[in-house]
Amino acid sequence: MRISIISLLLFAFFSCKKESKSITKTTSTDTVTVKASLNTDTLKSNTPKEEVFNFVTELCDNKGRFDANKYTREEIEGTYALWYTLGGTLLDTPSVFDLSNLQMVRRDKDKILTKLDRDFTEKKKLIQNLKVVNVPYWQNIKKLKYEALLQQYQMEKMQISAYSDPAVLLKSNTCPDFSKALNSTDDQMVEEWRKLREEMSKRNANPQRIMNEFNNHLNSPDKRDYAIIDLITFGWGNCANDAVVNPVHDEKMSKEFESLFIKIDSDCDEP
Repeated sequence: MRISIISLLLFAFFSCKKESKSITKTTSTDTVTVKASLNTDTLKSNTPKEEVFNFVTELCDNKGRFDANKYTREEIEGTYALWYTLGGTLLDTPSVFDLSNLQMVRRDKDKILTKLDRDFTEKKKLIQNLKVVNVPYWQNIKKLKYEALLQQYQMEKMQISAYSDPAVLLKSNTCPDFSKALNSTDDQMVEEWRKLREEMSKRNANPQRIMNEFNNHLNSPDKRDYAIIDLITFGWGNCANDAVVNPVHDEKMSKEFESLFIKIDSDCDEP
């Protein structure tokens, strides 16, 4: 009887050991299968999903291949617009260089300001809704472009209004020498006007012409209007425009855009 019991115990022991080995082997096989599956998935996600984006530059028609796993087509299109299409001035108001320009701006001031408001609202919405690639460089360029638009709008609005009423310039701390001169006595205004013309003559290929114009205008019955044109257009206007902080469209920006593509093929005309 004792021999039978011992035999049964030994049989049970070896059976459990065999089953344990079988389970261990199965678990090991499953682990290898999971690892292989993960490796396959990783390879798939790292493989570029190429799409083509066609775009133009100054002299070239370009075909860029980008990885759709990294960027959407809408982001590439938005970044291109930020880099190339929206690279210049976004708002446009009439220039004032002579008496006829001045009279027109004074006469149509309300229409010009209404159009400026409308253009600003459109461009503001355009930039706000622009989707660009989610990298710090381009997100910062978008932010700078938006801020520059706000600054330019305020500048253009004040400048157009100032041709009719120079006192509006005193509401801003921008370029105070010109705003003060435009709202001072005739002698003080002429002094600042003369200084401005002298500076302009130094940068001109024909400096004598610049000073001859000044002297002719100074002796004109419309000398105050001539002074207003120069001090606002070439004085306050240029000074305020220089204060607008626009993103720099340089070689670095071009390289940042090109880096979004796996490859770019270009067909260019001779310069």
